[in-house]
Amino acid sequence: MQVKTQAIKRSNAWFRSSDGIKNRILTQKAAVFGLLIVALIIFVAIAASVIAPNDPLKVNMSMRFKGPSSLYWLGTDNLGRCIASRLIWGARMSLIYSLCVLGLMMAISTPIGLLSGYAGGRMDTFIMRVTDIFLSLPTFLMALAIAGMLGPSVKNMIIAMASVWWAPYARIIRGMAMQIKQQDFMLAAKAAACTHCQIIFRHILRNIASPIIVMATLEIGSIILAIASFSFIGLGAQPPTPEWGIMLSDSKEFMQTQPQLMIYPGIAILFTVMAFNLLGEGLKNAIQD
Repeated sequence: MQVKTQAIKRSNAWFRSSDGIKNRILTQKAAVFGLLIVALIIFVAIAASVIAPNDPLKVNMSMRFKGPSSLYWLGTDNLGRCIASRLIWGARMSLIYSLCVLGLMMAISTPIGLLSGYAGGRMDTFIMRVTDIFLSLPTFLMALAIAGMLGPSVKNMIIAMASVWWAPYARIIRGMAMQIKQQDFMLAAKAAACTHCQIIFRHILRNIASPIIVMATLEIGSIILAIASFSFIGLGAQPPTPEWGIMLSDSKEFMQTQPQLMIYPGIAILFTVMAFNLLGEGLKNAIQD
C-alpha cells in the first residue's frame, strides 16, 4: 500500500504545481495579453446570439456597401449583410471547427503515442514507421487532396485535417511517454500490481498532460488559420455560413473598391492566431521554468 501511495503521489505532481504555473504565466505580459484576447474571443463566441446586432444571414440588397452606423456597426457587405454580426458569429464558427479538429487530432495522436512509448519493441517500431510515412508527406497538401476527394464541407475538412496532422504529436507524446516510463515511480506502480491501463492513464498520461495542453494551445492558432484557408478556397465551410475565411473569399473581388470587407476578417484572424500563440508560449515557458 505504501508503494502504491508513493506512485500515485508522484503521478499527481503536476496537479500540485498548477498554482506555481499560474503565477509564472501572470508574470509574462505577452501571455497575459494573449489570455485576455482569448478570453474575449471565447466570450464573444459564446454570446454571439446576444451580442450580434443583426442576423448574419439576412440579405438586404438595398443596404449594400453601407458605412458604419448604429444599426450596422462596421457597415454592410456586397449583399447588405451586417459585417459586425458575421464577424461575431465567425468567431463561434472558427472556435467550434478548430476545437473539433484539435479534439479529433489529439484523440488519434494521444493513444497512438502512449501505446508506442509504453509498449516499446516491435509494436513501437511498427507504429513509428507508419508515423514516419505520414511525417514524410506534405501535410497541408495532403489535407487539401483528401478534402478535395471527399468534397467541400465542414465535416470533410475536419476529417482531412485531423487525418494527416496527428503524426507529429504522436511522435512527441511517444517520446514523453518513454521518458516517464523510465522513472522510479513507474517501478513502484508496477510493484503495486497496477494494470497496464492504470499505468498508462493514471501515471503516464497525467504526467504528460501539461505538455499536451501546451501543444494543443499552440496548435489552435494554426488550425484556425488553416480552416480559414480551406474556406477561402471553397473546401471548408460553405456560403452563406458566417465564417472568416468565407468572408475573405466573398470580398476578394471588391478588394480595391471596398477593402474593409477583407480587412475586418483579416484582423480577426490575425489577433486570434496571435493570442493563442502568445498564450501557448506563455504556458510553455511557465512549465519549463
